[in-house]
Amino acid sequence: MSISKPPQGLTPTGTIAASADRRRVVFATVVGTTVEWYDFFIYATAVGLVFGQLFFAPLGANSALIAFATVGVSFLFRPLGAFLAGHFGDKYGRKVVLMWTLILMGTATALIGVLPTYEAIGVAAPILLVLLRILQGISAGGEWGGAVLMAVEHAPRARRGAFGASPQIGVPLGLLLASGVMALMAMIAPGDAFLAWGWRVPFLLSVVLILVGYYVRRRVEESPVFAELAERKEQTRTPILVLLRKHLLLVFIAALVFAGNNAVGYMTTGGYIQGYATNPEGPLGFDRGPVLWAVAGSAVTWLLSTLAAGFVSDRIGRRTTYIIGWILQLAGVFLLFPLVNSGSIWLLFLGLAALTIGLGFTYGPQAALYSELFPASIRFSGVSISYAVGAILGGAFAPLIAQWLVQATGSTVSVTWYLAGMTLVGLCATLLLRDRSGIPLGPDHEAEQAESPIYGLSRA
Repeated sequence: MSISKPPQGLTPTGTIAASADRRRVVFATVVGTTVEWYDFFIYATAVGLVFGQLFFAPLGANSALIAFATVGVSFLFRPLGAFLAGHFGDKYGRKVVLMWTLILMGTATALIGVLPTYEAIGVAAPILLVLLRILQGISAGGEWGGAVLMAVEHAPRARRGAFGASPQIGVPLGLLLASGVMALMAMIAPGDAFLAWGWRVPFLLSVVLILVGYYVRRRVEESPVFAELAERKEQTRTPILVLLRKHLLLVFIAALVFAGNNAVGYMTTGGYIQGYATNPEGPLGFDRGPVLWAVAGSAVTWLLSTLAAGFVSDRIGRRTTYIIGWILQLAGVFLLFPLVNSGSIWLLFLGLAALTIGLGFTYGPQAALYSELFPASIRFSGVSISYAVGAILGGAFAPLIAQWLVQATGSTVSVTWYLAGMTLVGLCATLLLRDRSGIPLGPDHEAEQAESPIYGLSRA
């Protein structure tokens, strides 16, 4: 059909004209987010295995607790990354932000791989480690929003959930890659060799992965929604201020949706289960290798459920998919520790795999859900800041809280109730939101997009 001239390279519906170009976008978001989250999770995996001993040993009995706290420190800086990425992403485009977040994350990760330990340089070692972790947090805070919008804003309206799942599966793929590489190094360099140099190799591999991710992302076109905003010169001058003035309550509710997922997910992505199961003084005392392979296997089930949830949300809506996911996640939470504490590595894997089904259904639709909540001109800021705040409220200190609860109560039952409570928080937040699946995302529909999706409010 013939319609007035759309922006160059785009169809009148605002999607990329060629299906080959759409596939390139999906591939680029998967590769880029996988690399980013590999870098982020390799740190958390190392915390549970070696960092307490190598960087925080002088703290004695509290070394593991402090090491897990450094996982959470990076989350405190995610909002800074989200603010910066949101501001520049809404003003200058999604693509340029994604390039810089990839470079920053890769550089910080590679530097951790050559960082001397406490034994070599004393207190400077943990200080430098925390500073590099902060850089990872800033990068992670900016990465997700850009990747999500590149995928969802390129997608056909009826397939946003499926397209939006592509950056989401970068998380389980990153966990799979991080756990798999660590498990491989535990085989190649067992025992003292792993502590001496084996743990460093996965960090140094980041250099190769970053080059691959950078090459792939360079070949992707800018988001069609931003391209149209730029052509019309309608970028918001101060998107953060507009967001906080008009949509603050929405940001908080969206953050709670993610917090319910993130707190539970960080039992593995934050390294807690790995550390708990391999602690030689703990109740299980498994070898590193089998536990890492079990985590890697559960990353596969997480990937599949995340991908499935994206497709399902295109059929039954984001909200309904989420509600199903919260029910599944709650069941997984109550199964987790009874299976982990069984003493069988196979039942440990089964517990993790059961948990990831619900995690996937409360994560797969998130990209499309968030993108459909905010107006086009401030969308990057909205999704990035909601995600960053949710990460702080949920996963930032979940491993630390779990460690403290077990030390205080002597039982993992307290951790189960903590995770169940966070799951219910996510469910309640979801119930406060209307389903906006399929709402137009382009700048022509800002008025409709500004209508509040919160029940009881007519306009944000």
